[in-house]
Amino acid sequence: MNLPMPMKSSPKDLSPLHPRSSRRGFLKQSALAGGSLFLFAAGSRGLGAEPTPTGGREAPAEPANDTLKTIHRLRSIHGNFQDKPVPEATLQTILRASVRAAGASNNQSYAIIVVKDRKMMADLCGYRGSCLLLYCADYNRMKASAAALGYAYEPGTVVDFVTATINTLLAAQTAVIAAKSLGIDSLLTNGIHRGDMERLWKLLDLPPMHCFPIIALVLGYPTEEPAHQRGRLDGLGVIHEGKYHRLTPEETADLTQQYDDKNRHLALIEDWAAQGHQHYLDWYFKAWVGRSNRPGAEETQMLRLLKRSGFIELK
Repeated sequence: MNLPMPMKSSPKDLSPLHPRSSRRGFLKQSALAGGSLFLFAAGSRGLGAEPTPTGGREAPAEPANDTLKTIHRLRSIHGNFQDKPVPEATLQTILRASVRAAGASNNQSYAIIVVKDRKMMADLCGYRGSCLLLYCADYNRMKASAAALGYAYEPGTVVDFVTATINTLLAAQTAVIAAKSLGIDSLLTNGIHRGDMERLWKLLDLPPMHCFPIIALVLGYPTEEPAHQRGRLDGLGVIHEGKYHRLTPEETADLTQQYDDKNRHLALIEDWAAQGHQHYLDWYFKAWVGRSNRPGAEETQMLRLLKRSGFIELK
């Protein structure tokens, strides 16, 4: 386990400690010598923190901060939601938090469609919950404002689409965190992109131009608690210090082993070995992404709809 470097402090930065107190003297010396880790861990234990499984490695202490604790306890509920509505006041609180997300030029280039009909939710993305928030990259509100003031505004480039997509996803993830802080679980799903995507425009009367569905957020209360929280990689290959680090063969092999470690809970399925695969990633690349990772001669449905929506420069 890597310990944090001792913190450099000047006398005026340190809290005054009574010289007769052996306990306080010990804490003072511990803080100066790297004991801040001890204080941090002790504080977390005092708040009843539960360690996150890390597959044989010592779990880091959970931050003693309500916001960070909420983030670290996020999980996805795959369709197992109760038939129980989210209170309207709570839903409005989530929506108000969602729109506080950062965004380019503060133009909020997105639309949030609130869907409460459970059959409609299933038709849109295949899942049902207490409610569904469909997040779309959308410039129609800005176009209407420009037209009302006599300006021509055509956000019809890939740059516009990427910018709107980033704004949209930031708002969606902020809603996820807000919901979790209020005791509501969620599922972010791209199920809206499966099947005939034209249904989204038909069912929700979406504008044909400069509006594109990015992701659906299903909110609700789980019918049962998941067996575990899905793990995450948090080191080499994900976090790069200073500049991009290209993995060595040894580091790549270590990542493969991390996915194989069932205590890490990184795998989408548990029985990949029983299906005849040596490693989990064998199953992932052969059976999971391999089914849709074959380039075809015809343009994809998504590309066609992006062109129709005006987000692809056509010459």
